[in-house]
Amino acid sequence: MNVTIEPGVLRGRVRAIASKSDVHRLLIAAALSREESCLPWENPSKDMWATLRCLAALGAEIRVEGGVCRIRAGKPPESAVLCCGESGSTLRFLLPVATALGVCSCFTGEGRLPERPQGPLLDALAANGCRVTGRRLPLRLEGGLRPGVFSLPGSVSSQFVSGLLFALPLLPGDSRIELSSPLESAPYVEMSLSTLARFGVTVEKTPGGYRVPGGQRYRSPGQLRPEGDWSNAAFWLCAGALGGEVTVENLRLSSAQGDRAVVQALEAMGARVETGEDWVRVGGLGLRGVRQDLRQTPDLGPVLALTAAFAQGESRLSGVQRLRMKESDRLEAVVQALQALGMEAKAGEDELELPGGGLEGGVCEGFGDHRMVMALAVAATACRGEVTILGAQAVDKSYPGFFRDFERLGGKIQWHP
Repeated sequence: MNVTIEPGVLRGRVRAIASKSDVHRLLIAAALSREESCLPWENPSKDMWATLRCLAALGAEIRVEGGVCRIRAGKPPESAVLCCGESGSTLRFLLPVATALGVCSCFTGEGRLPERPQGPLLDALAANGCRVTGRRLPLRLEGGLRPGVFSLPGSVSSQFVSGLLFALPLLPGDSRIELSSPLESAPYVEMSLSTLARFGVTVEKTPGGYRVPGGQRYRSPGQLRPEGDWSNAAFWLCAGALGGEVTVENLRLSSAQGDRAVVQALEAMGARVETGEDWVRVGGLGLRGVRQDLRQTPDLGPVLALTAAFAQGESRLSGVQRLRMKESDRLEAVVQALQALGMEAKAGEDELELPGGGLEGGVCEGFGDHRMVMALAVAATACRGEVTILGAQAVDKSYPGFFRDFERLGGKIQWHP
């Protein structure tokens, strides 16, 4: 489906949906605990369902009813097929977990997921007792994971580290994760460590990585409530900065989610930002160019780039190389989107230059990428003419209710085939 959006600022209040990143982690920890966990299951995204399906395939006992998901550990099967959809988190978290459980697993995926890099994680698993068949999806993993030293580059994906952190406590002996390069997207690993701590699992940080004691047991606290999602809240906050005023509730300012950095980024651009105990309000009458490093917060790339397009003065976004390894080549997608909407931007190996000055409007691909579609929708509110986004249903991957909330805030949209 395609959507056409008329210019017009967004105003009002919206509640942040449950953090997809937090839910992935809570589901996995809960599925490894003997005690039952209960967490809200309201408007789940495709990625959340992918993780839940895969955990069920690994033997977890799951019941979803009345907007609640009840989950606990079950008996792992001898073999399983795990379809990860387009969810990189599901795949990279569960590759180590499945092998730690001793399950002979076949992992499959859809969309661009088979093209995304898994090699360093597969090499680390193979070096510690797993038999790996294939380098791209579908992948087959056999053999039990052994405790030992797991060497990884920190610059490819923090999800590799998180997956090992969930799996290694299950092994009979101690293990170490050694990083050969600085860790990028480090806040996401902090989220994993926070989840492990909630389930009674200990991990020791070392100068070069992590030490993980083996023989640990996951213990559920019972009732689980995911944090509000800063990654998706960023779209509404940026919409407020483009001339309206939007308040996003259910946000924890002390969250380990790295994308709360959107607040500082918008302040640097000159937006008016107010914060409360669990809310953030952003308004704006004019933005200025900014220099922003996205190395630790790559998911902010599309929406900050398209917001900076309306600033007076040039913006430079650095640390953007990893945008090429997402659901789309987001760096190239941003450049193409800006061109379609009337602006020439320059993308280098690790930097994006945006001249600013505003966008005209037009027809633009959604690139099959949920974050690109949502970023384009936000930009459309400030364009000089209407914007048509092709393949807008991609938002279902992380935020099925995005366009419903968009309309509640005053957005004017028309759906068409």
